[in-house]
Amino acid sequence: MRKSAEYHIQEDGSGAGAVFVLQKIAAPLLAWYELNRRELPWRTDQDPYHVWVSEIMLQQTRVEAVMKYYARFIETLPDVQSLSEVSEEKLLKLWEGLGYYSRARNLRKAAEFIVRDCGGQFPRTFSSLIKLPGVGEYTAGAIASICFHEKVTAVDGNVLRVAARVTGSRENVLLPTVRKRMETRLREFLPDDAGTFNEAIMELGETVCLPGGAAKCGECPLRDICAAFRYGLTPEIPVRVKQMKRRQEQRTVLLLTDEKGRTAVEKRPSKGLLAGMYQLPNFDGFLTEREIRSRLEADGWKVMEITFLKDAKHVFTHLDWFMKGFQVWVAAPSEMYEWATPAQLRDQYALPTAFKPFIPSC
Repeated sequence: MRKSAEYHIQEDGSGAGAVFVLQKIAAPLLAWYELNRRELPWRTDQDPYHVWVSEIMLQQTRVEAVMKYYARFIETLPDVQSLSEVSEEKLLKLWEGLGYYSRARNLRKAAEFIVRDCGGQFPRTFSSLIKLPGVGEYTAGAIASICFHEKVTAVDGNVLRVAARVTGSRENVLLPTVRKRMETRLREFLPDDAGTFNEAIMELGETVCLPGGAAKCGECPLRDICAAFRYGLTPEIPVRVKQMKRRQEQRTVLLLTDEKGRTAVEKRPSKGLLAGMYQLPNFDGFLTEREIRSRLEADGWKVMEITFLKDAKHVFTHLDWFMKGFQVWVAAPSEMYEWATPAQLRDQYALPTAFKPFIPSC
């Protein structure tokens, strides 16, 4: 890495330069945030329930995508008590389209814990928040600092990106040890108003210090002290080296339709990928029309017509699905599936996004 005689920044983002930068970021960052913060619904009252739901939704999801889901969720489940009592099917329907459905289940588990073991009162400290199902160090830090003014950090991907760039760190930010080191460095220079600081640095990463070559360095309040900007390294930092190879699977997806125009759906197993959600019937591998007909007729189906729909791909965290879809008209449908009208499919069944390309109304 190119070095500066003034900053003395090392490959791991340490040294005198890194200390200089981290000591200097709070004031310009907070001043920028005061003028540029977005008006988001969960920022209006700092209610811990609202902040918690928003932070869980924002994991792996951008703000723009979350807004409509958040509004619908809070309108339907306005407090911890209502969340603790909601049925799984209704919960998953509210979450439909956000993906990573274990987040929704953990929300309900945590709500049940709060109602049962905390008398319905939201935990107020980092150490108690982190005990909730689905709440990690980042989420606990965000709630504790924003809602209860505890002086703790909240380091997510946006914060890591900002910290790595301003200090010039070439460490792999996907490693837990690197994240811990970043948290320690930030904590050392955390201002008293930790909640506002945490929101400000997250906001900067979300709106200005964007990934890759999309960063808006000309708008950044930290550009004068940013090592990555000074040496033209913004597209290269942060370093993200994935340690796990992605799996790939081929699947044949069937839109089974009976004479009444209903669609066959089935519930996935209660554990594993997309646990407990409804799906369109599907088979491992790519099947031909002849193979599909043969399999269905062997199970007693009367196949009227088969039409190819499209190819589609869906990306999970460590898995890619490559799918071929077929519309299959059948008579005398089997009892092995549930049958949903178009309205029921739209309003009642929580179908994973992976299957939406094969449903006409979606």
